[in-house]
Amino acid sequence: MTKFVHVDRDGDNLKSYQQIVDKWVAGEVVAFPTETVYGLGADARNPQAVAKIYEAKGRPSDNPLIVHVGKTEQLQGFIAYIPELAQKAMDAFWPGPLTVILPLKEGALAPAVSAGLSTVGVRMPAHPVAHELLEFANIPIAAPSANRSGKPSPTAASHVVEDLEGRIPMIVDGGPATAGLESTIVDFTVQPPALLRPGSITEEMLQDVIGDMQGAGRLREEQAPKAPGMKYTHYAPDAPVYLAYLDQAMTGDKMEELSRMGKKIALVAPEKYRHLPHDEFLSLGTDASLESISRHLFNALRACNQVEVDLIVAAAFPAEGVGKALMNRLEKAAGGTWL
Repeated sequence: MTKFVHVDRDGDNLKSYQQIVDKWVAGEVVAFPTETVYGLGADARNPQAVAKIYEAKGRPSDNPLIVHVGKTEQLQGFIAYIPELAQKAMDAFWPGPLTVILPLKEGALAPAVSAGLSTVGVRMPAHPVAHELLEFANIPIAAPSANRSGKPSPTAASHVVEDLEGRIPMIVDGGPATAGLESTIVDFTVQPPALLRPGSITEEMLQDVIGDMQGAGRLREEQAPKAPGMKYTHYAPDAPVYLAYLDQAMTGDKMEELSRMGKKIALVAPEKYRHLPHDEFLSLGTDASLESISRHLFNALRACNQVEVDLIVAAAFPAEGVGKALMNRLEKAAGGTWL
């Protein structure tokens, strides 16, 4: 039985927070909101609690978890040292959607959190509920996205319900996520720092603060990933996803051909492309900004599972700024397949 706790971003939530912390201290998992996506949290120091995250999600054991904190002083308990450039990035972007990979103190966290590596990803959420809750808890909370592994990430409590109701004891409803894409991840244990996952804090924003970086590269299959989302297909709806640049005339021709073949098509795109052939239209909104489109992405991909279609055509975008993060998620949803 899954219990729901509703919290007000601007209200007095101490009684609710105590319920949540009691669950964490007891070794349970709790889904809670952040500004990126909803997370599935457990005490990062407790191996049995962390195992429940992997069990609830059906997550591969070599896929590490991000640890969430409410104040930087907590890092002293499990981080060996903080490189100078990492401190600069944290000063500039925390609280916020930036995960930093740092050297881990041996034995400080459950081994499964870091997938057995000597490094760990850490971030401090900016969502007011998450930040207050983590400050109140004052323990490191390991928290991947609160969805079944490989499915679109949850940006609302209702999405968590779809995937995890009955599998976890508690869901905290703190309203929709505002960023809509998971955090940017940068590895500060290498020189220069390496961008492992693009996000709403862009490569350009980071370079203004820390200088040169290594761009996101491809991970060899035999390597253990240093951060979530580097190795496995993510974000996939049930029907196959194909990417396409929708301004190209050949895209419309191909979609018409598929329709003539009897294929039912879901189109995931901004409103201006509603004229293209489709059986179901999942809107990415009327705002043409990539930031706005990103906020709608996971909701649209999840909505694809509510319609009966043979395939999904998803709009592709320029891989610039936030567009790098948007295309990173779309290419994983499509498994790299283009129309």
